[in-house]
Amino acid sequence: MPAAPLAMHPLAITAFTATTAVGRGVASLAAARDERRSGLVPNDYTEAATGVALSTWIGRVAGLEDVRLPDEWQALDCRNHRLAWLALQQDGFVDAVRAAIARHGASRVAVLVGTSTSTIEASEAAYRHFAQTGQAPSAFDDPALHHLHATTAFVRDLLGAHGPCATVSTACSSSAKVFAQAARLIATGVVDATVVGGVDSLAAGPLFGFHALGLVSSQPCRPFDARRDGISLGEGAGFALVERSGAATDPLLVGYGESSDAHHMSSPHPDGLGARLAIEAALARAGVGHAAVDYINLHGTATPKNDAVEAAVVAALFPPTLRASSTKGTTGHTLGAAGIVEAVVTLIALRDGIAPGMRVGVSTDPLPDDACGPQIRFDDAAHPLGIALSQAFAFGGSNCVLAFSRDIDALRAARSR
Repeated sequence: MPAAPLAMHPLAITAFTATTAVGRGVASLAAARDERRSGLVPNDYTEAATGVALSTWIGRVAGLEDVRLPDEWQALDCRNHRLAWLALQQDGFVDAVRAAIARHGASRVAVLVGTSTSTIEASEAAYRHFAQTGQAPSAFDDPALHHLHATTAFVRDLLGAHGPCATVSTACSSSAKVFAQAARLIATGVVDATVVGGVDSLAAGPLFGFHALGLVSSQPCRPFDARRDGISLGEGAGFALVERSGAATDPLLVGYGESSDAHHMSSPHPDGLGARLAIEAALARAGVGHAAVDYINLHGTATPKNDAVEAAVVAALFPPTLRASSTKGTTGHTLGAAGIVEAVVTLIALRDGIAPGMRVGVSTDPLPDDACGPQIRFDDAAHPLGIALSQAFAFGGSNCVLAFSRDIDALRAARSR
């Protein structure tokens, strides 16, 4: 076994935002939690885009088709960039980044974005046009539009940050792992602040691909419900500003853990070994024990095997008083954006002192799975929250667990327990 990592210096999260199928900005996520509202709708995307219907439910961001990028960015117009642009306009995030650039200097602010498919939706549209007409469409002829790093470069240029810039693409753990990379950049003195984020928009390839694997439900997904039978794909974008220091009341990134199952391309290790390693590393860096964790936002995709393995790991490691839930029944599984979207959900939970449940959409009358432990909760609970984890487990066994604290006082209390 590798040596346990040392406790890390906590990093301030001085701004955060997310835009998903339930609306724009953090207020929409909090309202959806309070209203037990799901953003999932019957799939109307694939037939409009490709002419082929697919019976499933999706988390679609309303109004995205009507978003117009500024004139200077029109050559890079696509669904993913519209989603990134829309998310950046919420919660005063751009102003917060510009203030950080003024404090630290543009070269001391990094930009790290996680994505699974980036601008593939634009490439799909270009290929369909070519197949139909025999000509490449002029609207999609900029090479800067058709590569994995396109959205990250777009975000960097919009914000004016000149520090290190990188795209992380490890499937569904992508925009959780950017927090870990940010922590390393700051710890080594390369930068003083990092914009971390994730953006993934709907595209035909992922929808039909997951369907071909037998992983897509024909109904809205039901995480940890005994009747669960697959995922509901969604789209989303989120960003956070991580800085070396901030105000005493800022939420904190206090730990991270990364691991690889090296077990199977699309299935988790049956004993959750990689998940355990990531959890333990995150807690070690946070300097807290299992009993100090108040809430876990689970990966919880609503596939039978993944939920069962994750629930078993949580039951083995944490006391029954822990509250744990998945919020994919609210937003859908946003793939490469899932890490940041659910990190934001976790930060909202810490801020509000409300652990979200899973009684949303079709799960307003859930059928709990007897195989899951008491930590899996379907009801919201107003509950003092000091330390919370956010878990992201991806294809290929790429795992990342993030540990957050409500503020510095909550971290000190947790470390003294």
